[in-house]
Amino acid sequence: MRVLAKTKAEVGLWADARAVPEIGPEDVLIKVRKTGICGTDIHIWNWDDWAARTVPVGLVTGHEFAGEIVAKGALVEGLEIGQRCSGEGHLIGRASRQSRAGRFHLDPATRGIGVNEPGAFAEYLRLPAFNVVPLPDSIDDEVGAILDPLGNAVHTALSFDLVGEDVLITGAGPIGIMAAAVARHVGARHVVITDVNPARLELAGRVADVTPVNVAVEDLAAVKSRLKLAQGFDVGMEMSGNQQALDQMVENLVMGGRIAMLGIPPGKSPVDWSRIVFKAITIKGVYGREIFETWYKMIAMLENGLDVRKVITHRFKAADFEKGFEVMRSGVSGKVVLDWS
Repeated sequence: MRVLAKTKAEVGLWADARAVPEIGPEDVLIKVRKTGICGTDIHIWNWDDWAARTVPVGLVTGHEFAGEIVAKGALVEGLEIGQRCSGEGHLIGRASRQSRAGRFHLDPATRGIGVNEPGAFAEYLRLPAFNVVPLPDSIDDEVGAILDPLGNAVHTALSFDLVGEDVLITGAGPIGIMAAAVARHVGARHVVITDVNPARLELAGRVADVTPVNVAVEDLAAVKSRLKLAQGFDVGMEMSGNQQALDQMVENLVMGGRIAMLGIPPGKSPVDWSRIVFKAITIKGVYGREIFETWYKMIAMLENGLDVRKVITHRFKAADFEKGFEVMRSGVSGKVVLDWS
């Protein structure tokens, strides 16, 4: 089968040929139709310090996908050949307290497809049946291929009650934009999303009913005044991984404000903890998706009017993957989808 793999310890990915995976009694074999390129895939392409420490050379990468079940193990129940699906890319252990308590997303033994285990940039993917998420007919393969990052957005956005609240999102990447759409869908009053990339902010305005703000040229204090926010924002979602953005968020939250933090600052960053303490700010770190509650909620929202399709800005054949990565690395795209058909 055709795959994209990290065959060299240097910048790039390479097309390769591998044997179709053999499945075990509790696995399914999925014929991959569409895949999304993720920020994690960019780290692997760039072969930065994190990737060099984490990803084994030779690994088939990719973890955002939609496809069709073409074979299943002898012990698999509840799934059928020909069934369309996506899947949870975090492969959990079963021995930890968290896992045994059903808090699967907190299992410390988690391994990721396309990061630690063979991934979805391939014609066929082996996946534990436990991880399979069937797709309803109302969700096509293209949207199905970006449910993984949409799940990050949903997990972050639903960390706190948003009904009637004023929300500040820092970082207008695809996940930040989708989180903004989710916040509006569930009933937030005002949603402001900030960045310094005009193309990303323009995309945010097309995808969701939000207020995009370029903080390089506009002050958030003026935005709060324009929106008639007496004290500030109630909830923040930090998606940028930028320390200055986090500091700005803390300053513009109300007393007792809440922050869901998905962005990852590089290395160790200075934090004014006294400001956070005296404003009684709650900060929640967010990782992945709640397995499987996030999947249920985002599929329900998609079936009930949530529309994030416009966040997909580029589509390429899998054979043209280099063009897809070039666009994604440029910083002016939304989601990029590869077609494996």
